[in-house]
Amino acid sequence: MAKTIVITGASDGIGAAAARRLHRDGHRVVVVGRSPEKTAAVATELGTDAHLADFARLDDVRALATALDEAYPRIDVLANNAGGIFGDPTKTVDGHEKTFQVNHLAPFLLTNLLLDKLIAARATVLQTSSVAARAFGRLDLDDLEHDRDFTPERAYGTAKLANILFTRELHRRFGEQGLAAAAFHPGVVATGFASESTSPMRHFYRSPIGRAFMTGSERGADQLVWLAESTPGTDWTPGAYYEKRRPAKRVNPQALDDALATALWDRSAALLT
Repeated sequence: MAKTIVITGASDGIGAAAARRLHRDGHRVVVVGRSPEKTAAVATELGTDAHLADFARLDDVRALATALDEAYPRIDVLANNAGGIFGDPTKTVDGHEKTFQVNHLAPFLLTNLLLDKLIAARATVLQTSSVAARAFGRLDLDDLEHDRDFTPERAYGTAKLANILFTRELHRRFGEQGLAAAAFHPGVVATGFASESTSPMRHFYRSPIGRAFMTGSERGADQLVWLAESTPGTDWTPGAYYEKRRPAKRVNPQALDDALATALWDRSAALLT
């Protein structure tokens, strides 16, 4: 059955690759991106709708939610794929550290603004997380934005850890109402990831040696496409974090903390009021 699938961060990389595959499979794909030129190019190629939003501006996220709610009678899949690792600590116009806002607060807000529509459709909500959650993530509720110990890697890893905890809590709160959620690591993908960062990861992603160990965007999109098209509860377990189409065997211990997941949800909601 064809689905209406909204993909953020779909103007490039695995988001664009997933949009192309899902479109070929007959789904109605809604392309969301930050760059007007890149977003329009992907949408024109696929003959589908495009919406613009910069997740470093929460008013853009609110406007996006309104536009999506008005344009589509139902949304079957919301893929929160937009994100990235950035450079020195930078506050957005909303007063939050950019890495934390773009990777966690913005998709948290978008999902919550669309929650009634998603529940009505018994939709799937996907979070593009990262193995960086295990390698670098350390979530402190009293310093979510790493004001005391910021590094680009630590901020990114913590935001990706927040994606997993958000998924866990989304399932706990709304799973019985038919909403399904999953987070996943797409692999180390050869894209423009880290291009805006001062992190050493930028040099790794640009180096021939680094590229030799990476996979392409098509392969990186595989889990997003699989989770979007398959049946939650049958093909995969809602609330879980996936690597290579399987629940991850090794995770950050904080990712399994239900109390922390609940507390992060409440703290995130408070930051948005």
